[in-house]
Amino acid sequence: MDATLSARSLENLLGDWRGDGGSAYRALADRIRLLVLDGRIPVDTRLPAERDLAERLALSRTTVTAAYRELRDQRLLHSVRGSGSVARLPGAPAILPAPPTADYIDFSKAAPPGLPWLADVARAAADDLPGELGGAGFDLVGTPALRAAIADRYTARGLPTHPEQIMVTIGAQHAIALLSRALIGRGDRALIEAPTYPHAYEALRAAGARLVTVPVEPRDGGADGFGAVDEVEALTRAIRHSNPVAAYLMPDFQNPTGRSLSADARERVLDAAARQGTVVIADETTAELDIDRGLDLAPLAAYGPAVMIGSVGKTVWGGIRVGWIRAERPLLRRLLAVRSPNDLGTPIMEQLMVTRLLDRMDDILELRREQLRAGRDRLESLLAGAFPDWHVPHVDGGIVTWVGLGAPVSSQLALAARSQGLIIAAGPRFGIDGAFERFLRLPICYSAETTDAAVQALSRAWGALARTPVPADQGVLGAVV
Repeated sequence: MDATLSARSLENLLGDWRGDGGSAYRALADRIRLLVLDGRIPVDTRLPAERDLAERLALSRTTVTAAYRELRDQRLLHSVRGSGSVARLPGAPAILPAPPTADYIDFSKAAPPGLPWLADVARAAADDLPGELGGAGFDLVGTPALRAAIADRYTARGLPTHPEQIMVTIGAQHAIALLSRALIGRGDRALIEAPTYPHAYEALRAAGARLVTVPVEPRDGGADGFGAVDEVEALTRAIRHSNPVAAYLMPDFQNPTGRSLSADARERVLDAAARQGTVVIADETTAELDIDRGLDLAPLAAYGPAVMIGSVGKTVWGGIRVGWIRAERPLLRRLLAVRSPNDLGTPIMEQLMVTRLLDRMDDILELRREQLRAGRDRLESLLAGAFPDWHVPHVDGGIVTWVGLGAPVSSQLALAARSQGLIIAAGPRFGIDGAFERFLRLPICYSAETTDAAVQALSRAWGALARTPVPADQGVLGAVV
């Protein structure tokens, strides 16, 4: 059954949509289009009736009717008499990343390019394949060699781990979805940071969770880069008062703010969760991407009970779809029961590659550290010159920076940027109910050439906001962030 969006909920998502000039119906259509394209209004969602939305927004019904008509012309709405208007996409290519030949710079993805020696690793891993061919090839828990390598990595980082505590998954997103289905029943509360990784809260919502948000603020690197006392108090208070069944956190180099939790903060949060029976899910996909934080922190589960998620998507390459879950054996048995009806395991060849890559992880992280330092410093310098009024936090690790624009125009800027050949993820993509229009997430993991071109396009888009209405004929937006 299609989900239905009330007029009040759509008003919250729209935020400050009217702009400084131009027709109201075009401005309304533009904002609804962005909400559909970047997933804040899911496909197959029924929009409010024209009369209801007009009353809520204090508009004439004619204005809303014209906006809906324009969206239908753009194939973003499908309307049936008596059944309302349902969000659609004009074909899958509209939300897929632009192909290499397209005239777009895709600055929406926070992921580095593949390792330069990855092809050599693939060829070497092929030599290991004959040893696996005697089995069926359907692997729901992971090869023994890879599980042992992941366990050894945790142990070396200060968290003693046995291979039987590891389940190998098809990337970190798959791990989040599995845990959501295993832990959450429809109507259960789940705590998330705000802003946060959007594909995580989407998975929690898909499992039926009612989301409880706790604010996270970016802080410049160094000692102030760690979770402040008030943030930790907000986390512990939310756990006590809302009693969530699960809490999804990114304790190291949080995406998108770059914030890390101190050792004391980790202990306090985990203690509060243990008292309430809340399962803490710690996403560590960026945890080892330390540029110059200056403090060695163990994985979150070294400070108290927590389920760990990891992957090689941010360290090796997003095209290697291998992640993992570290949990106690009873939970792994529940995950196995949830997983088997939906997929038949992680590809063996990719597991063989990651087994070899984990032996070289220290070298990989050193390479990434230098790339990220260069990318961060270059982006900070370019943004300071082009946008002196923006606030650009000095992150000390991770792959992004959470830029303060000084005005609630992030969605408008995302639309304008597409007209300049640049795809960016608007700030509200990382919140719920239209929040974070004053922020923009930008990656620090791109090449100097791409970063230069992206900032130039961003500068043109920023200038265009003050001069002309945002055009309504661009339909390309990154689906993966």
